[in-house]
Amino acid sequence: MSRKGMFISLEGIEGAGKSTHMPALVDLLESHKIPCLATREPGGTELGERVREVLLSKTQAPASVEAELLLIFAARAEHVHTRIKPALEAGSWVLTDRFLDASFAYQGAGQGLGVDRVEQLAQWLLPDLRPDLVIVLDTSVETALERVQRRGQKKDRYEENDLEFFTRARQYYLDQAISQPDRYRVVDAERPVDEVHSELLEILRGLI
Repeated sequence: MSRKGMFISLEGIEGAGKSTHMPALVDLLESHKIPCLATREPGGTELGERVREVLLSKTQAPASVEAELLLIFAARAEHVHTRIKPALEAGSWVLTDRFLDASFAYQGAGQGLGVDRVEQLAQWLLPDLRPDLVIVLDTSVETALERVQRRGQKKDRYEENDLEFFTRARQYYLDQAISQPDRYRVVDAERPVDEVHSELLEILRGLI
């Protein structure tokens, strides 16, 4: 795939703060006159948002992790072909709240399906597309779950996973950052929001 834009994904377990920081990153790019697509997974398209509703639901959710993973990749394929690739090829930057790493972390590691199974789908559907940079917002599982609890909202299906699930998912992200330090940046999200905010903006400024 030939492209001009920069592709960045924000990753981390529930409660890490991805959606909190995304608007400021978009504002920074726009202040530098850099066109940007801000999106999310699951989601980003009409199909993706419908799949998101199913995946987060406690009553409509797929009965197996295999079905769950296939739904996610169906939505991702639509997302990539209709929005992400066209944006990158047009020279826009793409910032996404979760992408491929989330499947490795949640279904592969967290739910125990295995990263090899996820990789098979990734190689089939996305052989030539990986984020240029993966920013991992890292926080302890205990802190993450406390933040989710403090929201005062009904938990979705993913938020109700147990400590062991999130521990495995978090460890996947940290292991990737160790094995690919040029493509992953771990940001300590235990700190106050403004400190995390400042570091994220500094990372982005270094790429502009």
